[in-house]
Amino acid sequence: MYDNILVAVDLSNDSQKVIDTAVRMANGDIGKLHLVHVVEPVAAAYSMDIYAVNVSELQQEAINYAEQRLEKIGGELSIGADHQHTLLGAPAPEVRNLASELKCDAIIMGSHGHSGWKILLGSTAIKVLHGAKCDVLTVHVGDDD
Repeated sequence: MYDNILVAVDLSNDSQKVIDTAVRMANGDIGKLHLVHVVEPVAAAYSMDIYAVNVSELQQEAINYAEQRLEKIGGELSIGADHQHTLLGAPAPEVRNLASELKCDAIIMGSHGHSGWKILLGSTAIKVLHGAKCDVLTVHVGDDD
């Protein structure tokens, strides 16, 4: 059904459920999959005294860690390095932009399926959905309560 699928992972234990769903959506054709993880800028993610820490060094460590984790996941699935993408920025627009750049016909990502205030405040999945130019499938992850 889909020929070019972007699989957005947060590198948590929940990522495997998202990846398994993507593999099924690709009918087992790993070549149809692109993995992406977006590292949020450290300064945006944490309110901290910038004089207390070398922010650029901390940022680079976060990027290196994400690249290593994504490489491990990709290696386990035989997804080539050219189909693994570690980006820096705000997750939703980065995922949407990469999907457009790669001409993906679907984005698959996890969602905790929160309701109420958490929806009003906006989750990454909701933000990806608004403005995406392809199908977006969210896979329920996390607690089942």
